[in-house]
Amino acid sequence: MIPFAVAFAAPVLPALETAATVLVVEDEPHVCELAAEALLDEGYRVITAADAWEAEAILARESVDLLFTDIDLARNTNGLVLAQHARAQCPGLPVVYTSGGRAGLSQRETVPESVFVPKPYRPSQLVALTNDLLRGAPSDHACHHA
Repeated sequence: MIPFAVAFAAPVLPALETAATVLVVEDEPHVCELAAEALLDEGYRVITAADAWEAEAILARESVDLLFTDIDLARNTNGLVLAQHARAQCPGLPVVYTSGGRAGLSQRETVPESVFVPKPYRPSQLVALTNDLLRGAPSDHACHHA
């Protein structure tokens, strides 16, 4: 099992000069592991968190190219609020929401230009969506820290 809040080294694919980093925020360990493994297999660097507090601490110290977050998280934290805080720090950060308890989200609930993927999703769907969002220069969207 992949531990939460740990950065993983991933092989770099020829298409990416440096591996883009995806922050996966999911409080169900099995679901988190499946998402992280699919992204690692694609060559992404993956960091995981079980709740929004953990994710915000990671965003404060790590360079992240995409945020993939469940909506209802551990410790009564919320992926919608997390995404708002992340976008305040990194205005261009791509955000993908997921939830098993909702069929969709209204535009007023989400940050602009975000994507919603209902659960259950296939890991291949997540990989394809991540590739689409980060195609080109991932650093254009990244939240970088010195």
